[in-house]
Amino acid sequence: MLEIDGISKHFGGLPALEEVSFRCREGMTTALIGPNGAGKSTLINCIAGTLNPDAGAIRFTGRRIDDLPCHRRPYLGIARTFQNLALFPRLTVLENVLAGLTPEAEQSFVKSLLRLPATRHRERLLRLKAMAMLDNFGLADKARWPASVLSYGDKKRVEMARALVAGPRLLLLDEPVAGLNGAETARIAMEIRRLHGAGLTILLVEHDMDLVMTVSDHVVVLDGGRLIAAGAPQEIRTNPRVIEAYLGRMSVTA
Repeated sequence: MLEIDGISKHFGGLPALEEVSFRCREGMTTALIGPNGAGKSTLINCIAGTLNPDAGAIRFTGRRIDDLPCHRRPYLGIARTFQNLALFPRLTVLENVLAGLTPEAEQSFVKSLLRLPATRHRERLLRLKAMAMLDNFGLADKARWPASVLSYGDKKRVEMARALVAGPRLLLLDEPVAGLNGAETARIAMEIRRLHGAGLTILLVEHDMDLVMTVSDHVVVLDGGRLIAAGAPQEIRTNPRVIEAYLGRMSVTA
């Protein structure tokens, strides 16, 4: 579904990514791991379109997308969360999730301005869809709350709800359990497994190796902007280059 071919990205002459290539198979969860500064979030941003690669190609379902504006990529079925939360703090929880339905919203400014019956009906359906997604995450009772007053764990779940509400084909998760406690991490892990079971293709960036090893079908490892290993979770767990670069011997024997 997703093909990364020779992607390179430099900042001020310094390499963040150097000729990275790998594939994400449809319906599978692929984990992207590596130490801080390895280039993981840079690569996610290139896929999402907030950064343009300097070289290489990104293909989604066979179509090259690296030259496509970022606001067009959700229309293809690509959704994401962010390493640092990117909610609208002054909007309600419901309004934040509704933002994820932009590809399904009315495209005509005139129709929206006139508030025609068809437009009002469509808005009602979108609100019902957003509420259903919040209910799925156990957040329906907080729909009217400003996003700013939520706990950190709830904010993470709102961001996932926003990413999922439009029914994407590819979900980019950038450190979804960073900063969460054990119970919150377990809840997110359960949600990832549920999405995997439903056939969603997921690219997961994460430092929590217990989560990576339990939810992933395939693991890709970056170090210093270069791909150093790729394979099944158990292969990666025992790969000497990965141990040296990132995991550490205690993680391997845990």
